[in-house]
Amino acid sequence: MSVSILKRQGLPDLAYRLQSGTKADLPVIVFLPGFRSDMEGTKAVFLANYAAQKGQACLRLDYSGHGASGGRFEDGTIGAWTKDALAVIDAVAGDNILLVGSSMGGWIGLLCTLARPEKVKGFIGIAAAPDFTRDILKRMSEQQHLDLATRGFFSVPADHGTEPMVITRQLLEEGERHTVLDDEIKIDCPVRLLQGLKDAEVPFQWAKQIANRLRTQDKKIMYREQGDHRLSTEEDLAVLASLVDEMSEKA
Repeated sequence: MSVSILKRQGLPDLAYRLQSGTKADLPVIVFLPGFRSDMEGTKAVFLANYAAQKGQACLRLDYSGHGASGGRFEDGTIGAWTKDALAVIDAVAGDNILLVGSSMGGWIGLLCTLARPEKVKGFIGIAAAPDFTRDILKRMSEQQHLDLATRGFFSVPADHGTEPMVITRQLLEEGERHTVLDDEIKIDCPVRLLQGLKDAEVPFQWAKQIANRLRTQDKKIMYREQGDHRLSTEEDLAVLASLVDEMSEKA
């Protein structure tokens, strides 16, 4: 399946992969990746393959500055990446979708669900990280605060030899305009939260906090005792598949 491009006037092009399904009654699975991740990640590809086996349509996408999409990562914000996701969803996903958001994609997924309640029939958060920009501010060192004040950004060394992660003042300040955990999250569709108890990046207590804020009564947390932030082991992915089946049946 080739990469498709959504062109936008004055905005970065957005890359996505849309595979059709044979079962029209099932919702389109829409996967929203995490911070600096993309549609070729382990969970995204797993969901695409799983959907294909079931005859279910699946949409994967890259936010601007991520993966095969245009734009610079450093120019991105939570609001801009949410608009990116909504642009692709509105263009190609139809009106019956199951959103699956990983880490930052969990935050963006909640925002998309709030923005398109008539389209989103269910939401699955994988180590969902709403409001994580506040957590970054809490963890910043004195030098990082100084760099942010004087340069407008600071860098964090990345794992696996990849380029350092750049955190901008714009990301942190703009993120505050999209926080969801201060008040009731006015979502009425079914929600499932998959969370690892050994997640070193998103504390497992966040899942409970999200659930407590959700208006819907159809909500559950699935804790993985040995799960880390990636939640990409065979066992983790099997649980994710079962959640997709459950939520698809509800839709």
